[in-house]
Amino acid sequence: MFSKQDQSQFKAKAIDIKTIEEQINNFKTGFPKMKLKKPATIDDGIMQICDNEQDIYQEVFTAHAKSLSLLKFVPASGAATRMFKSLYDFLNTYQDTEDEYLKFLCNKGPETMFNFFDRIEDFAFYGDLRNIVSENNMDLEKMIDKNQFKQILAMLLTKKGLNYASLPKGLLKFHRYKHFSRTAFEEHLVEALNYAKNSKGDAQIHLTVSEDHKELFEDRLDKTKETFEEKYNGKLNVAYSVQKSSTDTIAVDTNNEPFRNEDGTILFRPGGHGALIENLNELNADIVFIKNIDNVVPDRLKEITYKFKKVLAGILLERQSFIFDYLKILEEDKDISQNTLDEMLAFLEDKLCTKAPASLKIEDPEKLKKYLFSKFNRPIRVCGMVKNEGEPGGGPFWSRNSDGSVSLQIVEGSQIDKQDVRQTNIFERSTHFNPVDLICGIKDYKGNKFDLPLFVDKQTGFISQKSHNGSDLKAMELPGLWNGAMSDWNSVFVEVPIATFNPVKTVFDLLRIEHRNL
Repeated sequence: MFSKQDQSQFKAKAIDIKTIEEQINNFKTGFPKMKLKKPATIDDGIMQICDNEQDIYQEVFTAHAKSLSLLKFVPASGAATRMFKSLYDFLNTYQDTEDEYLKFLCNKGPETMFNFFDRIEDFAFYGDLRNIVSENNMDLEKMIDKNQFKQILAMLLTKKGLNYASLPKGLLKFHRYKHFSRTAFEEHLVEALNYAKNSKGDAQIHLTVSEDHKELFEDRLDKTKETFEEKYNGKLNVAYSVQKSSTDTIAVDTNNEPFRNEDGTILFRPGGHGALIENLNELNADIVFIKNIDNVVPDRLKEITYKFKKVLAGILLERQSFIFDYLKILEEDKDISQNTLDEMLAFLEDKLCTKAPASLKIEDPEKLKKYLFSKFNRPIRVCGMVKNEGEPGGGPFWSRNSDGSVSLQIVEGSQIDKQDVRQTNIFERSTHFNPVDLICGIKDYKGNKFDLPLFVDKQTGFISQKSHNGSDLKAMELPGLWNGAMSDWNSVFVEVPIATFNPVKTVFDLLRIEHRNL
C-alpha cells in the first residue's frame, strides 16, 4: 500500500506503519461510542465542598506545597482566528453604502459590529490600535467618527496593523489596568506566582505553543518577567514545547484511501489537543495545574481562582496519600486481612468513584488484590466542574469501561451514539461541565513518573468531514486531553464556582464585566 516515498515521510514524522494502518482501520470501522450509565451529579460523582472543608483542603495543600514540585501547564498553541470570525465576516462583506450603514445602526445587540465600534475604547488593545493607526499617519478617533469601519478592522486584524487574527490568543491584550494592559499569557504568569510557587519561590509554567509563535512568547516574557517577579516575590521559570509531528493523523479520501497532495505525498493533520498528552508526559512534577489559555480574569477577581486551585490540590493530596498507603500495603503485605481489603474497595468505590465489575470475585483475596493494585496504581486528577449554563464542553458522567467497571469520565457530545434515545437522554440530563480546570498527580507511590500514554483510551477519538484544496476528505482527532487521553486515570470531580470560569471565545467576551478592571 505504501511506497518508499511514503515510508520516508512516515520516518521523518516518527510515525510507524502499524500506527498508520490502525488509523486507516479506524476510518473504516469508526470509533465505538461511550456507554453512559448516568450523569454525575452533586453527591453522586461530584463533590460539593462546604466553606469549612474548603479551608481544610487549602491548609492541606499549603502544608505540603513547599515540599512538592509544582507546575502550571497551559495549552496555548491556538491562533486567535476563530475569536475574530464575526469581525472578519464583516470586513469581507460590508459595503460602504447608505443602506448598509442604516442596517449597521439598527443592529445594536451585545455581539454586533455596532456594539464593537460603540465600545471599542473598552478593549484593552485600544491603545495599541490607536498607536499603530497613528504610525500609519491616521487618526483612530477621526476614523471612528467617519465610520471607516473596514479600515479600522484591517488595522486590527491584518498585517497592515496589529495582525491580531494571526497571533496566538495568549498574546492578545485581554485586560486593561490603570497604567498598563496585560495579555492572557501574562495573567497566567501572575496566577502561577500566586499558587504554584515552590519552597524557593520558583514558579514553573509550561506552555504548548506553535513553533511560529514561540519567539513571540519569549519576547513578551522578556518585557514583563522582572516586573512580575518583583511584584509577586517569586521567580518565573517558563518553558515551551510544540505539538509533536508524530501525533499527526493521516487524512483519507471518501474511499478511506490515504489522501494525497498534488506532489504525491500523504496529507497529515494535527491530531487535536489530545496529542498534548505526549508533551505532558515529558514533564516532571508532583502536582500539575492545567488550565486553558483564555480562561483568565483581571486581578480584582483572581482570589477565588487562587482559593479553588488550592482546594482542588488539597483534595488530590488527601486522596493520593490514601492511595499510596494502600499500594504499599498491597505490595509488601502478603497476608492482608479481608477487613483491610474491604476498606480499600470501599475507598475505591466511594472516594475514587470506580465501581467494580460484576465479574470480580470479591471473596477471592488474590484476585481482589490484583484488581485493587491495578486501579490504584495510575495517575490521578481532580477536575473542577461548574454548573452547566449553556456553555459548550465535556460533561461529567458515570461510564462503563471495557473491563466491566464503572467510573467517572469527561464525555463530549461527539462520543455518544445520538441515535440511541436512552444515551441522548442521559447526556442531556447532565447538570455540570468541565471548564478545563484540572489538578493532576503524575507520579506513582514510589516517586516515579507514570508513562502517561499507557493510560490513554485509543478508542475514543472521532472522525470529521473536511476539505483540502476543494476535495473532500476525512480527518481524525486523537482522544481529547481531558477525556480519552486521561480515560484510565483515577478521577475526582468537584463543583467549583462559575466565577472561576471566564473563557474568551469571541472578541465580544472581552466586553463582559468579568474581563474589565472596574
